[in-house]
Amino acid sequence: MNKKKVMSRRQFVSTAISAAAVSGLAGKSLIAGVPPAPNPSASRLQSGSPALLDSPAWKDQGIENLAKSPYAKLRDIPVRAVTIQSGFWAARREINVTKSIPSMHDLLEANGRMNNFRRLTGNSTEPQTGPVYSDSDVYKWTEAVGFALQSGDRPELRASAEKAIDVVVAAQQPNGYLNTYFVQDRAALSMTSQTQTTGHELYDIGHLLQGAIAYYRATGDRKLLDAGIRFVDNFLIPSYGPAPLKPIISGHPEIEMGLIELYRITGDKRQLNLAGYILHGDDRIPLPDYRTIYMFSGTPFTARTKLEGHAVRAMYACCGATDYYLETGDPAYWKTLNTLWNDMTATKMYVTGGVGSRSDGEAFGDAYELPNDRAYGESCAAIGNMMWNWRMLAATGDAKFTDVIERALYNGINSGMSLDGMLYCYRNPLAFDPASGEKIRNPWYDTTCCPPNIERTFAALPGYFYSTSADGIYLHLFDNSTLDWHLENGTALKITQKTNYPWDGAVEISVSPAEPSDFVFYLRVPGWAGRAQVAINGAPQLGAIPGKYMALHRKWSAGDVITLQADMTSQALEANPRVVDDAGRVAIQRGPLVYCMEALDQPSGVDFSSLAVNVDRDPGRQFKSEFKPDLLGGVVVLQHNGIAYDKSSAADSLYSSFNPDPPKSRKVPLTFIPYYAWSNREQTPMEVWTPRKA
Repeated sequence: MNKKKVMSRRQFVSTAISAAAVSGLAGKSLIAGVPPAPNPSASRLQSGSPALLDSPAWKDQGIENLAKSPYAKLRDIPVRAVTIQSGFWAARREINVTKSIPSMHDLLEANGRMNNFRRLTGNSTEPQTGPVYSDSDVYKWTEAVGFALQSGDRPELRASAEKAIDVVVAAQQPNGYLNTYFVQDRAALSMTSQTQTTGHELYDIGHLLQGAIAYYRATGDRKLLDAGIRFVDNFLIPSYGPAPLKPIISGHPEIEMGLIELYRITGDKRQLNLAGYILHGDDRIPLPDYRTIYMFSGTPFTARTKLEGHAVRAMYACCGATDYYLETGDPAYWKTLNTLWNDMTATKMYVTGGVGSRSDGEAFGDAYELPNDRAYGESCAAIGNMMWNWRMLAATGDAKFTDVIERALYNGINSGMSLDGMLYCYRNPLAFDPASGEKIRNPWYDTTCCPPNIERTFAALPGYFYSTSADGIYLHLFDNSTLDWHLENGTALKITQKTNYPWDGAVEISVSPAEPSDFVFYLRVPGWAGRAQVAINGAPQLGAIPGKYMALHRKWSAGDVITLQADMTSQALEANPRVVDDAGRVAIQRGPLVYCMEALDQPSGVDFSSLAVNVDRDPGRQFKSEFKPDLLGGVVVLQHNGIAYDKSSAADSLYSSFNPDPPKSRKVPLTFIPYYAWSNREQTPMEVWTPRKA
């Protein structure tokens, strides 16, 4: 989204109407007994709708429909094919679908987002409210509902979505244009070159397409999808594109993903070609360098050599470019994507998987510019990072991308929603002091892009667990779950995971093909594991390498069991010396989880800023893990015998003479909690990178 003032991007609106909107919510269990969504009623079927590709069927398509993408090595499985059972993610998703998504619907209503549409049909006299990109909030919420319904029908949630869709579609103009901001007295500004760079019209429609497709895959309901097709086919394609058509530019990348996913279900190559044209940039809209850097668009994507500018824009542009590669195989795109990925993971990604270090411009900083308390780490940017790596994984089957997915998911994304599902972080710093006056978790932001983005991610989570390939199946993520799907040759396959992940590294995987079948089971060995052991039916298997998929090739029969034991010894991580903010500090990680200290867990009367860890060459033995079921929803905490430095008389001085003697210290017990759970009790100082005793 477009940034004018740093704080206005995430201004907290604490009105009485917002508070009232989220009260009294109730819902049904997501874990078991949820029936499949029914086919859409006849009243919602659209006449004259263009034909869609029917292979695979709408309900059998995954997060992305890669079934016919020629340069995809892996294919998505549908969300409905995986049932996440009691465990870490089941509880999170239960809250998401029973509290977070319903309360966000009420907040969208309370803060005028739906009235923005109603006023265009004479059903509201309220003025337009919210930023220029407010329509996208409704579309991301619809996408969250769509993914939730792909796990099973929820009649109340589906009814709310149908009503919202009816309101949205009623506001569409006869020529297909749909936007609640650039209409009426602002109509003359619609789709001008200036508006395209700042107005988010195409960004909004990109989210409409993604939301409509997710909802269609859940219910078969095409009403919103057909509205999106009308915008693209009737309004956009006939008028915008290469000369002699009008110029087009993506001021906030998003439309690229929407167009390519639309192409995957329509087969209309004009949609793919338009996405490619937008990714290339339109030189008929001249822009200064600072603008194309900030937007991460407007110049050829393949000319990019580093990640810079607005972090969410950059991540979404990379997602769209990877989608374009998956359909075209353009080697210039692949070269650029790998260059940018290496730049991010080697110099610009936080240990939490978050990206975007600067508040100014919500932007990437320079290489190794990764401050902690000033870290922006917008939730949307971490989600964009996960989405991009999911696409890179589909192209390659390389576990290095899955490691980033898991890092972002468990840490930089999971931290963005409170444990009760009602409060959200816009930014996700790695150090925090409430004395700054900032309230880090809030129920609503006037720029409310992050809350429904987190909700759609959690709702879609089952679709990230597995992929199929021509020769077998890939297991990416671990949790108690059951896959009920089939191999690409049609052989029915059921896989059941039993585990206490992420608190324990042991995973038992039961593999049950409908008939004995020869295929490869690609088991991910997490990159964080110092070592790992794998066995099949009790027989040890050689070749388990952390950070790789282990190819287990055999004739599989019902009842075969794979066991993975990944070492979850706590690790003390140090940053590259060029990350000056982390000099002399370490971050503690156990399994996929990054840990932090909160001041309220430390000994009373001790200055939080004086604390340090006391680690040596074997830090694992210096951290004692303990599961506390009644703390923060049930977490493993780490206990460590650290130190507290004594305060010297010189400590009050800004500068003082160098003293070569080590400062005096005393031993104190330190407690670490998972980073995702911070700021869920009270606002208190927090830090991920803890000083290390010299």
